[in-house]
Amino acid sequence: MNRPAEDKETTAGPDELRDQVERTRAELGRTVEALAAQADVKARVKGKAAEVKEEAAVRAEEVRAKAAVQVEEVRAKAADLAHRAQDKLPDTVRDTAAAQAARAGRLWDEKAPEPVRQKAAQGTRAARDHRGLLLAVAVAGAVVLWRVRRHGKG
Repeated sequence: MNRPAEDKETTAGPDELRDQVERTRAELGRTVEALAAQADVKARVKGKAAEVKEEAAVRAEEVRAKAAVQVEEVRAKAADLAHRAQDKLPDTVRDTAAAQAARAGRLWDEKAPEPVRQKAAQGTRAARDHRGLLLAVAVAGAVVLWRVRRHGKG
């Protein structure tokens, strides 16, 4: 069945044999290159390390982005809680606090040395820049103090 038909020529000519040899050489070259690549453990490890590094960088960026979103959510909640707490304060308490703050400010300007006032101004700027976080900490502290006092009476 696999025998050629009797009327066909069974021997290949020299040109055909050369072409066949060239194809075989090219195929053999590709096979050798593939085997060499598989045998090059150092290159494979470097490739895998680069792949893992890229994957880790992508995951780290995802975690950073998620953390930034969560930080913004916490800041918004803290600011909301601070505003609610301020809204619940009676006007007399707010007015008294404002008057005491103004009095303390005048006294500060009169008595505090210049280097101390400069450092305080830096702290004030930092507090303004992180106002939401500062308010959240203040509200959390007030809640903790309120709970501690409440449990102490019970």
